[in-house]
Amino acid sequence: MDFLKWRLFPMLALLASFLVIFYIQDSSKLSQSDCSLLPYSHYWITGKRIVTPEGVISGAVEVKEGNIVSVIKEADWQGNSKRGKIIDYGEAVVMPGFIDVHAHLDDPGRAEWEGFPSGTKAAAAGGITTLVDMPLNSDPSTVSVDTLMLKLKAAEKNIYIDVGFWGGLVPENAFNPTALQALLDAGVLGLKVSILRSGSLSISKSFMCPSGINDFPMTNISHIKEGLSVLAKYGRPLLVHAEMEQESESFPVDDEQDPKSYSTYLRTRPPSWEEAAIREIMKVSMDTRIGGPAEGAHVHIVHLADAGSSLELLKEAKRRGDSITVETCTHYLAFSAEDIPDGDTRFKCSPPIRDSDNKETLWKALLEGDIDLLSSDHSPTLPELKLLKEGNFLRAWGGISSLQFVLPVTWSFGRKYGVTLEQLASWWSERPAKLAGQDLKGAIVVGNHADLVIWDPDVEFEVNNDLPIYLKHPCISAYLGTKLSGKVLATFVRGNLVYEEGKHASAACGAPILAR
Repeated sequence: MDFLKWRLFPMLALLASFLVIFYIQDSSKLSQSDCSLLPYSHYWITGKRIVTPEGVISGAVEVKEGNIVSVIKEADWQGNSKRGKIIDYGEAVVMPGFIDVHAHLDDPGRAEWEGFPSGTKAAAAGGITTLVDMPLNSDPSTVSVDTLMLKLKAAEKNIYIDVGFWGGLVPENAFNPTALQALLDAGVLGLKVSILRSGSLSISKSFMCPSGINDFPMTNISHIKEGLSVLAKYGRPLLVHAEMEQESESFPVDDEQDPKSYSTYLRTRPPSWEEAAIREIMKVSMDTRIGGPAEGAHVHIVHLADAGSSLELLKEAKRRGDSITVETCTHYLAFSAEDIPDGDTRFKCSPPIRDSDNKETLWKALLEGDIDLLSSDHSPTLPELKLLKEGNFLRAWGGISSLQFVLPVTWSFGRKYGVTLEQLASWWSERPAKLAGQDLKGAIVVGNHADLVIWDPDVEFEVNNDLPIYLKHPCISAYLGTKLSGKVLATFVRGNLVYEEGKHASAACGAPILAR
């Protein structure tokens, strides 16, 4: 029976491809006015600040049938006689749409936490045109072809932007190359594992005990090695949540330690956990070197919080030729442990937000290229699981709700460090596109999808109840009460104007992204 079961996987993968084709064909039957706030599919976008791989230019971008068909500098534009419908954004910034490679939308099964409709509406309002959904915390987790099919079904006609999917590497599939290959053949963009733990070097998610996500169980380092050998054949990445609990370091909480104090929680997850996990991962990341047994695979460390020894280890791995990259998240760049109020569990996440000196070093590493890209790690839940009234950091669910605000947060906090528009495009568009294997996204160049965000860097606003917030549960966002600069004016996905200053297109016409 097991033999027959695994023989069925390639057939299911083929079925998945057909389902997506039918979905896209069905979506194409929708009228232009349903999918876009613009009634036409051929037009020009002009502006004084268009961010391209060749720098910021004044000029025009021609969009036709969802793609960029020409990019013209102002001098050439003035003499262009092929003008049609023109949308002039003046001094606003025209950038490639943001790509968030690390978001939890929790659909299906936990759509009450955050579903595809609310999550992708929020993303569009924040200038994100593509995101890649993590394999948990949906129910079930995305660990097989069958569970990927459930994701695709839940996404059908419910996504306002393009959405790809990471698959999960778990004990059930790690030692079964046929199962892993079937999941990759079905279109996941790569595989994800979570927290490394001591003893058996096992892996779990987010907490000091198993996450409660029963179908995403612990996995050991030998599973990771096996996964890399399969990924090498596909040239896709392995994403790792790198924390490893140290048996020699235990932090018991007694009655004298206040669970409402953020410092109490911070002591339970020291930087040494990240360092130990990355040191362990380096034992297998060396396989990804040129000529290594896993050449073609790639290791990506998600949501790095420790800017000390952990970062130094990653720099060493890069120098020796490992195929490895690292991301950090906006909340690690915006907040410091010293500033988190007692009982404000909106700020709980893992790894935790560390002190102000660590934050400064993260910024330095990002600016110098030692950190490769940024993500949201949007990880929402129900308000009651955040224990907002109780304020117990040790018992509250961890995760920062942030999807709609990553553009203005990066810009607002980055201005102090002289962040440029080109750097934003690199961290949030170009490099994420490369990690996710999306050759037609991430830059304003001829032939790419017309995925664009238009925003005004000088408009200031406060994240509060007067602001349209499209997240399922705005009250759990750590950014409430934060003053930001950088207002998103419009978001285009494959040429469709899906968001414009408080209004979304009437139909959700985003496309599911499956690896080729």
